Amino acid sequence: MRAIIIGAGIAGLATALRLHQIGWDTLIVERAPARRGGGYAVTFGGIGYDAAERMGILPDLRAKSFDTQELVYHKSDGSRRFALDRATIAATTGPRSITILRGDLEAVLYEKVRDHTEIRFGATLTAIDQDDHAVRVTLSDGTIEEADLLIGADGLHSATRALLFGPEEDFLLDLEHKVAVFMLDRRPATIAPGATGTLSSNGRTAAVISVGDGRNVAFFGYRADHARPDEDVATQLERVYGDLGWVIPEALAGLQRADSVYFDTISQVVAPCWSSGRVVLLGDAAWCVTLFAGYGSALAVGGADRLGTELTAAHPGDIPAALSAWEAAIRPEAERKQKLGRRVKGVYAPANPALLWLSLLPLRLASLPPVRRYMTRRFIKG
Repeated sequence: MRAIIIGAGIAGLATALRLHQIGWDTLIVERAPARRGGGYAVTFGGIGYDAAERMGILPDLRAKSFDTQELVYHKSDGSRRFALDRATIAATTGPRSITILRGDLEAVLYEKVRDHTEIRFGATLTAIDQDDHAVRVTLSDGTIEEADLLIGADGLHSATRALLFGPEEDFLLDLEHKVAVFMLDRRPATIAPGATGTLSSNGRTAAVISVGDGRNVAFFGYRADHARPDEDVATQLERVYGDLGWVIPEALAGLQRADSVYFDTISQVVAPCWSSGRVVLLGDAAWCVTLFAGYGSALAVGGADRLGTELTAAHPGDIPAALSAWEAAIRPEAERKQKLGRRVKGVYAPANPALLWLSLLPLRLASLPPVRRYMTRRFIKG
């Protein structure tokens, strides 16, 4: 059996690995000219953690994970509001989860599949044709490929979804925020090694994450009413954040030296179905829970793992039935996380001081010794 996978991100690479484990051949088509690194930090747990354990990649992920030694919340002038120490952070996430950069998660998956699958960089999907026996795709390099299954793991702006179901505006739910993420070439002096500092003010959030191995990530998220159409990322961030102090000027200067930057709206994908015949969407192309829910990487790996299960043990040889059963298994979890993302969007970058205070209250309580001791007993010691 052969599958063509559109997209070499977490969802695509995880799917290639799982399909290799069940004996399939795979071709990955990726529009970028080379594999990308960096990205923001994610808490990887839940069904993704369980799937990684079953797929045999958990030790490799743990080796690239990091522990935040201190999470510091700052005021607009840079002074401290409060901080969470390592024990409190661990108590809020539980024992079966890790913190890892998205790029490092991709790197682990890439190393696992690179010798078993062809990855065709710099190519895009331009046409899909399928029947009861096979699916054929036309690529931007002029080649036509045939397979038993086509998997669209090409993210929020999925070409597979557009060709299969229609234009993206029919499926994207804008959560009225924008985000920019890039790697810094040096750590700001006021951010301790292994620490994360964050600041929220008037509908804007910024953070600098020190991974602890010399790498540092700058993160900017803000309400879309701060944005202006057709404004480039550097101009927009300077205008939106230029009045703030702390490490913001240093981080904005680092943007000029960054190799790449992720810059996009924060939107969910709401699709009534994820497959048609021998074509299926997986990961952000299908559901995109957004960083507000913080579960996208876990869902991508968990979804890839479950797809392999349905294609073999549950529905061998019957691809449409396998895809239907797979969606029934994954959709409830994806929709729960989407609801969470929509519910918390209002407190992500609070527009007024009162809402900011309320949004930080649970974390302030978690930093209190009695609450932390309870959470440690509940989540770490069981």
